[in-house]
Amino acid sequence: MTRLNGYWGDLSAFLALLLDNVGNLVFLSSILIITFHFPPDLVLSRMLPGTAVGVLFGDLTYTWLALRLRQKTGREHVTAMPLGLDTPSTIGIAYAVIGPAYVATHDAVLAWKIGMANLFIIGLVKIVTSFLGRWVQRVIPTAGLLGAIAGIGLLFLGFLPLIEIFNVVIVGMVAMGIMFSVLVGRMELPYRLPGILIAVLLGSGLYHLLGIGGYIPEFQPPSLTLTLSPPQFSFTFFTAMPETIRYLPIAIPFGIMTIIGGINNTESARLAGDDYRVRDILLTEALSTLVAAFFGGVAQTTPYIGHPAYKKMGATYWYTLATGLFIGLGAIAGFIVLIVSFIPKAVLAPIFIFIGFEIVSQAYASVERVHWPAVTVSFFPTIAYLVCTIITQFFPYLRIPIAELPLNLKTLYQTLTILGNGFILTAMLWGSMLAYLIDKRPKMSAWYALLCAAATLFGLIHSIFPTGEVYLPWNIGGRLHWEIALAYLVLAGLFFALAMDRKE
Repeated sequence: MTRLNGYWGDLSAFLALLLDNVGNLVFLSSILIITFHFPPDLVLSRMLPGTAVGVLFGDLTYTWLALRLRQKTGREHVTAMPLGLDTPSTIGIAYAVIGPAYVATHDAVLAWKIGMANLFIIGLVKIVTSFLGRWVQRVIPTAGLLGAIAGIGLLFLGFLPLIEIFNVVIVGMVAMGIMFSVLVGRMELPYRLPGILIAVLLGSGLYHLLGIGGYIPEFQPPSLTLTLSPPQFSFTFFTAMPETIRYLPIAIPFGIMTIIGGINNTESARLAGDDYRVRDILLTEALSTLVAAFFGGVAQTTPYIGHPAYKKMGATYWYTLATGLFIGLGAIAGFIVLIVSFIPKAVLAPIFIFIGFEIVSQAYASVERVHWPAVTVSFFPTIAYLVCTIITQFFPYLRIPIAELPLNLKTLYQTLTILGNGFILTAMLWGSMLAYLIDKRPKMSAWYALLCAAATLFGLIHSIFPTGEVYLPWNIGGRLHWEIALAYLVLAGLFFALAMDRKE
């Protein structure tokens, strides 16, 4: 009976982890193909299999770590750490790196290489940070770290998927009603049916019925052809490194955040009874990210936060083994592409909205109430970036050059661009600066203001170019970047004066 419960636990955990990863692949491919008009074959036969290789490598390694812990402790019930694609950065990289790179270059292969090179940089950041994670936690306040990711959760995982629901409103509402009843309302369906699976099957079936009936204008029937798509090991993305440098303000924070999350997740696993070495968990996620980059992947892997929940289900190491094999080999064999083409974004959107809820709630729950303003201020750069991204999509079709806009609109667009460029790093710095100010430590706030000034001069934040690229300040005409940096210097001086008055 115990073994039977274990099988059911592994099956439930497998379905949950599988849907999380499939959902990320659906949104990644849909954003690139539908929003940015990438060639579908490049996304489905090259990017997805390469990305899936990272999941395969990471889950197989976590399975091995669980077996090693089981042998070391002699305990039968050891639950492997869950690993999959990091949701905020998967969607964030699609919207903020790969898509804009394609718009700027009109070269899909180059944009893909930029995505691979960006992922490679994230992997390197994760390797370095895995040795410095505790120090980063001490220096960067929790409000700054979690506030930056919560802004992505609120807008990229909350607001944008809501648009997808209303694009196909009947399908989206049905899926959202079932999923929210189960995930948010914590209700049970009749006969204890799995709510998420039922929502996906029912919503997808309804979508295809309406599409075949002609009620969904953009409906395209899914291809039922299996295409073998073996990922190819390659170093060619290194040629795109010069173009990738401009995206460092996005790559670096994403790498740091997953490492901090990995530390916290390993601690939660220890409290649940499985004492993994933190370094093993962190280096595995870093190496699996690097492996994905070399095989054409564009999205990073990370340990998921649900280990205690999977352990309560009765899951062991079989569920990570099954997930890794299904995602990795399924992508190579073409099964994942079939699933991705069958499930519409509107059906999976409620899952991402729920994840957004959880990320935002965790950000506020993990800090003291007095630090809530520091979490909230971290949302603003992300809002600016999202608004600017949406507006920019209309320009090519309106055929209105930005230079010909009225002065007030041109100024507004420039301000939104500057606020949005480097939005993740800006959010982290702003949240940290305000958190130290709330703690009455203006000297630390001053150091963060100086860091903002330095980052501004080089375009790491507030880049004055629409592309968000970094630069050497003395090679750039105009004085806008100098003015913004000077403003931060003045702010730093003010905070240092307050620190002297307080004898900090």
